[in-house]
Amino acid sequence: MLCLTCKNLSFQIICKDCQTNLLTPSFHKREIEDGFFNYSFYSLSELEDLISSKYYFHGDRVFNLLAKLSFAKFASNFTFASQVFAIPIDDHTRHDFSHTAILAKHLNSQFITPKYNSLKATNIVKYAGKDLEFRQKNPRKFEVTNITNQMTILCDDLITTGATIKQAKKALEKKNNQVLFSLTLADAKL
Repeated sequence: MLCLTCKNLSFQIICKDCQTNLLTPSFHKREIEDGFFNYSFYSLSELEDLISSKYYFHGDRVFNLLAKLSFAKFASNFTFASQVFAIPIDDHTRHDFSHTAILAKHLNSQFITPKYNSLKATNIVKYAGKDLEFRQKNPRKFEVTNITNQMTILCDDLITTGATIKQAKKALEKKNNQVLFSLTLADAKL
């Protein structure tokens, strides 16, 4: 097969050279609410084509690779006094996989346990390319099930305005969960 980034022959969907030279994660921090932070590993400009793979049949391989390079490394260095649940934002299945569930899966560690199907949007609206005003007028209306009174981390592929993460955080907090922070692959403001 051909590497998605350099188009050279590769046994993986992204060759080892591109993984090393183009996909080495950095750690970025953005405050999205007073005292609440999102941490990301890449700028959107670095991953834009790869992030859009979530709409295609091969996206699961791309997201597994990106998550291994970033989320899994984060999880291996994360410690906490109690168990923390990784909650993927709206982990419904598209194209036979959920990109947010893949990200949460790679956080599985001694201190983090992924918890799936706990945070679902009841208003399925597309935010891609929409401004903050549109996002605020069309909330996702998250429904939380199977999780109360827990320490959590939110997982998503991309942060743009932060509206989705704020809505998800608020929904979890209504069930008496504490959201420590959110993790995304990429940040559109970098």
